[in-house]
Amino acid sequence: MRVTNAVLPGRSEPVTIVTEGGRITAIKESPGVGAPGEEVIDAAGRTVLPGLVNAHAHIDKTLHGGPWVSAPQVETVAERVAHERRHRDTHGLPSREYVASLVEAMVVAGTTHLRTHTDVDPGVGLRGITAVAEVARRYEGVIDIQQVAFPQGGLITNPGTLPLLRDAVEAGASVIGGLDPAGFDDAPNAHLEAVFDLAASTGTGIDIHLHDGGSLGAWEMGLIARMTREYDLGGRVAVSHAFGIAHPPTQAALLERFAEAGVALVSAAVYDAPVPPLRACAEHGVLLAGGTDGINDLWGPFGDGDMLRRAMLIAYRNSSRSDDELMLALDAVTTNAARVLGIEDHGLTVGGPADLVVVDARSAAEAVARVPGRDLVIRSGRVVARDGALVGAEGGNAPPH
Repeated sequence: MRVTNAVLPGRSEPVTIVTEGGRITAIKESPGVGAPGEEVIDAAGRTVLPGLVNAHAHIDKTLHGGPWVSAPQVETVAERVAHERRHRDTHGLPSREYVASLVEAMVVAGTTHLRTHTDVDPGVGLRGITAVAEVARRYEGVIDIQQVAFPQGGLITNPGTLPLLRDAVEAGASVIGGLDPAGFDDAPNAHLEAVFDLAASTGTGIDIHLHDGGSLGAWEMGLIARMTREYDLGGRVAVSHAFGIAHPPTQAALLERFAEAGVALVSAAVYDAPVPPLRACAEHGVLLAGGTDGINDLWGPFGDGDMLRRAMLIAYRNSSRSDDELMLALDAVTTNAARVLGIEDHGLTVGGPADLVVVDARSAAEAVARVPGRDLVIRSGRVVARDGALVGAEGGNAPPH
């Protein structure tokens, strides 16, 4: 495949991208002469972005594609968890049909890699892990889906959950999750020790939801940084949401500790909650990735799975205005997010994967600010979506199998 007249992030003049065997083999100024029968796509001066990466979702919970379901107006995590536990079976959750509907929406919006936190608890067992794994197999080669075994109902305070997390790893989960060790589980040391012990013994990563704010959240983040060093898990630990990073007295010191320990941050820029600082994270060398969080579920009605829109929200919540700042937001949903998922070669470079997203914008910064539609999505050198619709193996608009 050859994509001509393409404007890449950081470049002002159009180039030609040559791909073969699912990888980028050349990026050059002239179109050149293609091989006989080679597919040629004219980007016509539009911007080409790398595949988008969603580093934090909950696709097992989604109601996407189903009937409208009202969400409650409750303010605490505990209340939302309790509401979901009471009503998930009524709505047939987790639903393979809803999960597939959301995954398709993500693909046509340019997402090529996804990390999703799948609930694991004695009530739901491994049903979510199994459902998501089945959908992941259906869309294999179009989108890569990584599962976090997520003890949202509590770990220490919810007996029977810990062995289920180990079962989830055996069923395919590659990351161990956690939730507010102090604020929700009321056992910060025991909660984190259980998570780190399990990750170390199974060779998995760690991704902990941390909604606790202020000095409590800052203390927990310091504890996570220390344990990351003690367990030698640098580069394999992420803190999602991390509302406590906004605590001014400790922010700079925490970022330094995260950089030294190899702890990443993941932001979904949700509602009016604090967001990790784009510029400060970059200056301290802390990976900051973006995600969508829950999408149209029993927690809330919002979301569409569009990671370019999420980059805009991250930039907006950080008061980003300059092109340089907008590019940091793009990094959060491309290269940074890929690294959090353990993907080191993501990006538009020779030798990298031929994952390309064509958008009607004159620059990558404009794409983040305006959130144009995705004209074309290419995965591993193959067109998988065009103008908001999936392209099946036969060239028509059909889900891949």
